Amino acid sequence: MRQGILLYGPPAAGKDTVTEALAELNARYVSFTRLKIGAGKTKGYRMGTPEQLASLEARGDVVYRNERYGNTYVVDRPGLEQAMEGGRVPVVHLGQLAGMEQVAALFPAHWVRVLLWCSKETTALRSPQRGDNDTAARLTAWDATQADLAAHPRAQWKLRVDTETTAPVEAAKRIDATVRATSPHA
Repeated sequence: MRQGILLYGPPAAGKDTVTEALAELNARYVSFTRLKIGAGKTKGYRMGTPEQLASLEARGDVVYRNERYGNTYVVDRPGLEQAMEGGRVPVVHLGQLAGMEQVAALFPAHWVRVLLWCSKETTALRSPQRGDNDTAARLTAWDATQADLAAHPRAQWKLRVDTETTAPVEAAKRIDATVRATSPHA
């Protein structure tokens, strides 16, 4: 069975950094590159057009989409299929529990759900350090993430990691151990 990791957390919780550490730990872990329609940061995204989005939607290939920071972000079926080729394990970054539920429900795979967490103060410090020019919007998104978690107290996590007290390499090792322990191949 195909495997994937759903990595959830507020802005600047370390999703990119932990994903990089996972890829260094084992080459089978790959960052899922979401489709982005809009402007701003392009690194880490497949930039698309409204026409591409409409085409994906018409074919039923949009697994999840959300709007944030004035952009549209898409988890698409063809992108997930490609990311899982050759036994690779994509790491999908999401900031909404609805997205995690939708991806798990609409794309068959063994999904390991991981919550990365940091305080709002840490997001405020890390955001400009990583080059964000919209830290205020990131802090609003942090509030939305906290509200999302409060609204879903029964959300199921295979692992929770506080990135203020856990180094990225250690977080990656813990995630890898969890993936291996819960693998349908184990």
